[in-house]
Amino acid sequence: MESTETDPVRVGIVGLGGIGNHHATRIDGLGHDIVGGVDVSEAAREAFADSYGCETYADAEALYEGDLDAVLVTTPNRYHEQYAVAALEHGHNVLLEKPLAHTVESAEHIAEAAADAEGFCMVGFNNRFSPGVEVLKARQAAGQFGELTHVEANYVRRRGIPSRGTWFTTKAISGGGALIDIGVHAIDLALHLLDFPEIVEVSGETRSAFGGREDYTYLQMWGDDAGPEDFDVEDSATAFVRLAGGKTVSLDVAWAVNRPGNDEFVVTGTEAGATFDRGTGELTIYETARAGADQFADATVETRPTDTHEAEERRFFEAVRSGDPPRRNTPEQALQVQRVIDAIYRSEATGRAVRFD
Repeated sequence: MESTETDPVRVGIVGLGGIGNHHATRIDGLGHDIVGGVDVSEAAREAFADSYGCETYADAEALYEGDLDAVLVTTPNRYHEQYAVAALEHGHNVLLEKPLAHTVESAEHIAEAAADAEGFCMVGFNNRFSPGVEVLKARQAAGQFGELTHVEANYVRRRGIPSRGTWFTTKAISGGGALIDIGVHAIDLALHLLDFPEIVEVSGETRSAFGGREDYTYLQMWGDDAGPEDFDVEDSATAFVRLAGGKTVSLDVAWAVNRPGNDEFVVTGTEAGATFDRGTGELTIYETARAGADQFADATVETRPTDTHEAEERRFFEAVRSGDPPRRNTPEQALQVQRVIDAIYRSEATGRAVRFD
């Protein structure tokens, strides 16, 4: 793309549901041009056209053939490959919502297409753009933590099944439940903090204890509740991941569980550690010192609140304008996350740990 640093990027969005509109609002606020939208739902297309004054289509080909700089793919997981690969083959830059795909095989196809494409693909792991995570990574790069050895990754909702009866709770479309929906964020953030070492072994268990119940009790739900009839995914998962160099990740993920919610990521290093709360953004650094007397020297880090999706989009559009592909949130990293997810499901199915040789 030949442009100045202030030219608006011409953007098309595929998938005009809740997350598509969430992104569109931020794109509009950043001053870029939404030139088209794609959705199989006529009602979604009409509502989007009314909101953003752009053309909408039932078929992505009509959008991809137009004057376009970038594509956001925000469809249900099963259709990520279809729309992302086609956009990349047309030479467009792609921001693809997490997860990379609904299966590891589909994720591999996307990563292969991105490697061969003229444009680039960035994957929507927005939690990496939290100020607390940015501070953690900067201090890690400065050597403050020594060698990071373990991350305890939690993404637990007491009651938070997105919307029973939608694609979120239908395995053929989503690829899974809580693990692939919110666990994908926890796994990505843990691997990001550890600099994506190679996977050695994964052991996990998934459970479906609440979503299939007629008496599922909740205070709020992301969408309408159509009941348990079509609920065929897990609502919680726990896992342990062994990585190269003796690094490890313990994972606790739930849409629904009888305990308080938990968004904490506990990071252990040889020289210091930290606790980051994904929900509140709070960051605490744990250190020791011997100056004057042996001491625990803990510090709370305060940062300005940030809209992480907007920060993610800023980075994406900067890369589109410059033509320099981002070196973060890459398909290769997202594929490693997908392989951990796939291994957890395989471990649960066999009752054994999955080795990566």
